[in-house]
Amino acid sequence: MATMIEERYELCYNRVKEIAQNAEVHGQFQEYFKQTAGLAERIINAYRLAEQGFFERAAIEELRRVNRELYEDIFSVNYENCYANPTYACKMLGTDMGRLLSFLYAELRSMIPYAFEKRLEDLVIRMELFVEVYNMFSYAMSDGAQAPSGEKVRETMYWFVSDYSETTAQWRVETQVDTAHDFAVRIIMDSDLDNISYLYKYGEFITPETEKLSRYLAGLSKERIQLIADTYTEGYRIGFEKAGKPLGKKETVDVIYVLGFERIVKAAIQNFEKMGLKPAIYRANDSIFHKKGVGKSGYYGADANKQYRYDHKDDIALFLDKKLVNRKLEVLKLAYENVKDMARLYAGPAVIEVFGEEPFAPQSKAEACKLSPEQQKLSAEYKGASAEIVNQYIIGEERSFTVIAFPLPDIGERFEEIFDETVKLNTLDYKTYERIQAIIVETLNRAKYVEIKGMNGNKTDLRVQLYQVKNPDKEAVFENCVADVNIPVGEVFTSPVLEGTNGKLFVSNVFLSELEYRNLEIDFQDGMIADYTCTNFAQEEENKKYIKENVLFNYEALPMGEFAIGTNTTAYMVAKKYGISKLFPILIAEKTGPHFAVGDTCYSREEDVKLYNEDGREIVAKDNSISILRHTDPSKAYFACHTDITIPYNELGLITACYEDGSKRPIIENGRFVLEGTQELNKAFDEME
Repeated sequence: MATMIEERYELCYNRVKEIAQNAEVHGQFQEYFKQTAGLAERIINAYRLAEQGFFERAAIEELRRVNRELYEDIFSVNYENCYANPTYACKMLGTDMGRLLSFLYAELRSMIPYAFEKRLEDLVIRMELFVEVYNMFSYAMSDGAQAPSGEKVRETMYWFVSDYSETTAQWRVETQVDTAHDFAVRIIMDSDLDNISYLYKYGEFITPETEKLSRYLAGLSKERIQLIADTYTEGYRIGFEKAGKPLGKKETVDVIYVLGFERIVKAAIQNFEKMGLKPAIYRANDSIFHKKGVGKSGYYGADANKQYRYDHKDDIALFLDKKLVNRKLEVLKLAYENVKDMARLYAGPAVIEVFGEEPFAPQSKAEACKLSPEQQKLSAEYKGASAEIVNQYIIGEERSFTVIAFPLPDIGERFEEIFDETVKLNTLDYKTYERIQAIIVETLNRAKYVEIKGMNGNKTDLRVQLYQVKNPDKEAVFENCVADVNIPVGEVFTSPVLEGTNGKLFVSNVFLSELEYRNLEIDFQDGMIADYTCTNFAQEEENKKYIKENVLFNYEALPMGEFAIGTNTTAYMVAKKYGISKLFPILIAEKTGPHFAVGDTCYSREEDVKLYNEDGREIVAKDNSISILRHTDPSKAYFACHTDITIPYNELGLITACYEDGSKRPIIENGRFVLEGTQELNKAFDEME
């Protein structure tokens, strides 16, 4: 006997096929419904192929064909005339209806992963929404109207988003902490990773570069793969050890990676198993229920079109109100409550980041959805409140993480060289850096503040106020950071005192979460962002909006949560040698000059965990006047964001430690380390010049 969901599937799929063949609406909407129904048909075809085992046995040419058919509608060459493009949709359907129906098209595109995972209900609820909206148009036109009102269509979509928030939240939370959800794990552990066909089992977009990465790793020796995996997993283990957190009480590790890295991930999973950890691996998802702006959370394949993702990052603006925020928070808490025992066993994420893709400078489109000022406040409210809920079940003081980065073949013809250089960076002798950085930490430990000034056109002029230790022989202001949670080695960092931290931070060109910022300027007053701009767009309003949405995450202001001095001059010169400075991820870039994080401190939600440098001194500068509110008003203490912005050495004129008695000690001058005992760091500059 067919189940209820199977019956619903048959009904709505048959209706979708009818619409694709003969959409009984006229005018400009007929083509929209035919094209969108055609998209749904292609996705259901993939679902049926998955049911038949096609992706397990098909020839590589057939796999590529099916993959292309699922994604080619949003390729750049097709996007200008695709309803996924809000500009085209609004041109053809009118602004209000165009935005709504472009969102609907995008939401149907989010069905692709569900087809491969055979999640029938997730397919059905989206097809039912499509059929319901189509019927609204059909009925309206049969009554002589051109179309239903935009408000009625929006209301239908609103209740879809609200009603299914509970089941989608439950699924997302479960996949983070419950190892029974093993779709990706089974691909990694059970596939022949020497045969690139396995890549097409995921349902993610696969490019020739994705295939090239997989082939390259397949060509490395088992010993080489093991070295890379060991560096990655040891950083994770050492992170727990250094913080005095008992890893033995945890059972689950969340592995985040990009398709093509499966050989490394497989070796890492085996290493984690020896630590008593099983992998929970979930997919980054573009559904309205899981969007995180332009960021990705989970494993993912290549981007078929980054502008498409940018255009739809704020689709929630169609629906966001106080009632929906409350609903989302309610179901999130319920989802964690349902898996609270598993959540307590979750150890934290182990992340493989990538770099090398063509830099993306997005086009800002008037037709794309944008949050209103009131919605920006609601979005920021949800971000903070949801992080608070997560921390109730996955306690920050009990978990850790690690992050490592590697290049993609997109980086160019010298990919293999750059990959080898990156492996060397990730395995640098941390003892050397620990020794040199200890000198910097000691110099800064008694300083009152630090001056940072730019050069070569860089307008940075900052004074960063430092925590004043009571016992400098036993207490440290800066952490001496070597290769544990943040690989590679190379920084000392602190949480600055906000009061007295003033001035301008400037970077001529920087990429943050895949987005480019040109001539980024941020002004601080008592440690809080007071003003900001860049030169990405001709209109100043667009520049400010771009930064507020993607750096401030719609908060009115953020504190300077971290000040650090990067010491990895080797990484900096590798970037210069290969001309890839602008492609480095934050993880490596932050080690190649001083960096300043806006948002939470580097010890967010772990302020009470006792940490010590290798010399035995306790790190005491963890809080600021915002984070300390966790004791009295936790809702105002955290922002659930932390964005690092680095000044490269060639734009760095001066870093000086300044003392109570008026004396000063320069640490870096004209992009070179000048502090006695640190000049060894300049060898990388000299060797490559």
